[in-house]
Amino acid sequence: MTGATGSELGRITFVFETLCSADCVLYFMVDINRKSTNVVESWGGTKEKQAYTHIIFKNATFTFTWAFQRTNQGQDNRRFINDMVKIYSITATNAVDGVASSCRACALGSEQSGSSCVPCPPGHYIEKETNQCKECPPDTYLSIHQVYGKEACIPCGPGSKNNQDHSVCYSDCFFYHEKENQSLHYDFSNLSSVGSLMNGPSFTSKGTKYFHFFNISLCGHEGKKMALCTNNITDFTVKEIVAGSDDYTNLVGAFVCQSTIIPSESKGFRAALSSQSIILADTFLGVTVETTLQNINIKEDMFPVPTSQIPDVHFFYKSSTATTSCINGRSTAVKMRCNPTKSGAGVISVPSKCPAGTCDGCTFYFLWESAEACPLCTEHDFHEIEGACKRGFQETLYVWNEPKWCIKGISLPEKKLATCETVDFWLKVGAGVGAFTAVLLVALTCYFWKKNQKLEYKYSKLVMTTNSKECELPAADSCAIMEGEDNEEEVVYSNKQSLLGKLKSLATKEKEDHFESVQLKTSRSPNI
Repeated sequence: MTGATGSELGRITFVFETLCSADCVLYFMVDINRKSTNVVESWGGTKEKQAYTHIIFKNATFTFTWAFQRTNQGQDNRRFINDMVKIYSITATNAVDGVASSCRACALGSEQSGSSCVPCPPGHYIEKETNQCKECPPDTYLSIHQVYGKEACIPCGPGSKNNQDHSVCYSDCFFYHEKENQSLHYDFSNLSSVGSLMNGPSFTSKGTKYFHFFNISLCGHEGKKMALCTNNITDFTVKEIVAGSDDYTNLVGAFVCQSTIIPSESKGFRAALSSQSIILADTFLGVTVETTLQNINIKEDMFPVPTSQIPDVHFFYKSSTATTSCINGRSTAVKMRCNPTKSGAGVISVPSKCPAGTCDGCTFYFLWESAEACPLCTEHDFHEIEGACKRGFQETLYVWNEPKWCIKGISLPEKKLATCETVDFWLKVGAGVGAFTAVLLVALTCYFWKKNQKLEYKYSKLVMTTNSKECELPAADSCAIMEGEDNEEEVVYSNKQSLLGKLKSLATKEKEDHFESVQLKTSRSPNI
């Protein structure tokens, strides 16, 4: 603004309207020469459309700010999303280079020309083509820096999902992993409450004992930061304050936080002193069986080697608050390990090489062992045992594989009872078949032995008969055929036996031979 001091140098006029269902307030503020911002005027509740003018009397650099507050009460979610302020126009006079530095797109109430700007519901971005509000896709959250374009929706990390408002990503305590054609399902719901670890003790140069106290909010709760660390040093430095007064207690809420605890006996306090509470993690990055995520790496030698083949599950977090030694902020990794011997909440520990939980002051590591970190039981985690057949029934039992590396999930099937044939029955059948086979073998042996004896006897008789006739020569006979004689001989068999008769003769006990006589009848001349 330019001109003489004391007279009107310029003015700013704006037309606005407020629509409120709660105790909303519209603030109009001004900053002169970038020193401090002061409230010029405020309007509470619903106000009809009206104009307000502020006159400038001083030659200086002015910055004007409008702020709208829906309610004075803190809310965990956005309830009064329909409460709004509408600023229709802003007019400034006598401004040097009097133009806006930039313009930001607003969402239109409809696609009709001249439609007024409306606020987008939670989790919605402004689509570039139509300037309409559109909800972010599943498993994404809306950036707080911009709401224009689909790129304003940022994908969630592995194993995480968005909350209802698409404001944060979190783990719902359920995790799924495929391993060697076997599906592993984890349920960390019983570990969703805050886990705590008191590490130490350590001692200062003057011998004062202190501990490092950690709180971890692992998963669930729609992404709310449930781990709280207390700064109660004020309670003990002011004697008039009653011990444990909540009015003077400062709380730090995060996914992972740390406090320094000084026991009451160290300084003679009424109770333990908690101070230096810091946030180690306020943003959830993801959950995976891999040991590396977004430049956070868990070394293999940092914790003892697991005794089972069940993979460890890792939760990764970070804090965007930068420090002198951690220019990129702090980060935290929590290794969840299945240990059936650690029931309930289990045990939380830190690396032996880094007793303070960190080796560089920027990245913190924790090992959480519990039976609740084991995968859910499936049909691969038990086997069946078949009992003996008793009185025609057989019992089948189901037992867990040992050692048991699972929890909850499916239950063991009920024992089965099936009909069966007892061993005594099969023994009787086998004995009967064996006895019959033995008798048959004995009978066949006797039969063939007797038959063999007969064959041997007949063979010996045949050999003796043949030997006795070897030296005898047959009588000479004339084989000449006279003219007119028939050259065919007629063979006549006498005492011809049938096949049945021959078989009977073989079975008889007679020792003499039975011969067939053959009469050779020829037609010869009587003169020969």
